[in-house]
Amino acid sequence: MNKDTEKTQDQLPIKPTVLDYDDVCKVAPFFKGKEKLVNRIFHWCALDKTNDYHSRNMHLPGPDFSHKMFEELEAPMRIRNEEVLDSIPDGPFITVSNHPYGALDGMALIDIVGHHRPDFKVMVNMILNHIGALRPSFIAVDALASDDPAKRAVSVKGIKEAMRHVKEGHPLGFFPAGAVSKLTWGLRIEDREWQSSVISIIQKLKVPVIPIYFHGHNSWVFTALGMIDWRLRTLRLPVEVFNKKNYDFRVSIGDIISPETLTQYNTPEELGTFLKQQTYKLKKWQQ
Repeated sequence: MNKDTEKTQDQLPIKPTVLDYDDVCKVAPFFKGKEKLVNRIFHWCALDKTNDYHSRNMHLPGPDFSHKMFEELEAPMRIRNEEVLDSIPDGPFITVSNHPYGALDGMALIDIVGHHRPDFKVMVNMILNHIGALRPSFIAVDALASDDPAKRAVSVKGIKEAMRHVKEGHPLGFFPAGAVSKLTWGLRIEDREWQSSVISIIQKLKVPVIPIYFHGHNSWVFTALGMIDWRLRTLRLPVEVFNKKNYDFRVSIGDIISPETLTQYNTPEELGTFLKQQTYKLKKWQQ
């Protein structure tokens, strides 16, 4: 697919629903003729609420769609050190963040940075890419590509698009863990090890990096489901969005890390450790 074709893909009409009965039947033919069962499952995992929100707000793509969600949740974000985003010069930069919420921290990132820089995009997995109204702010990869050639092709295309986006002067956001934070042996909810494949991209691009830390985490029900099966946890993600009504949503933005500082780290593993430390050092909330 050439560059011009990729641009027209971004302009495709946005479907009102994030996921519907026909979508389910395409990937799981077992559910054909069982629309009532599918509707019950949608209600159980709050996909009915997700579809309702999306259909009502799909006319507000990108940062405005995200901002409207926090308004409806009556959970305005408290952001520490946001002035960093005002002080950064025009041109490309990268954000790196922990990933405690899944969909909500992705939406928060688009809301926060996207209202400073409308050309900001975030690399996400194919699950979040179903949110059509946010697709203009997404670059999708398949985190579970494994040995499937088609899935690998999606990821390769996404990585190329991400690198081109930055090289053309635009900002890009990463969640280097590649998955939602999980419970550690120390009984803390933290990111897994940050992926060297993502850190390698950051090394190659040589642009300023801004660490952004999201305080808090999803419910303990969500965490427990993740210990049983990641698919159960994934089904729970829409519930975790709508149970944040009146939530104290706090975000800390770190100081800009220069490209010269990044070059001091020779391997993706070393740089990944440094960037994760710089992000988690923002954990202590300062009023």
